[in-house]
Amino acid sequence: MIERVVKSANQPIRRSEIKKRLKKQIMHQTLNAVLEYLEERNMILDTHKGIIWLDKPNAELMKALKERLKV
Repeated sequence: MIERVVKSANQPIRRSEIKKRLKKQIMHQTLNAVLEYLEERNMILDTHKGIIWLDKPNAELMKALKERLKV
């Protein structure tokens, strides 16, 4: 359900927009848990501009993301 919404977005999509596009209401904590799960499996990228679906994660990109500094 959430995966379909993120995949269909043509540009980075914010959490509030995901909630609007879903047919049923979802709690914010549940949405965050699902997005965290997808990010851990390298299916999405959560940036300051929004959430992006990754079709085929690049090994170099994943390595750089793991090594980045957390502020």
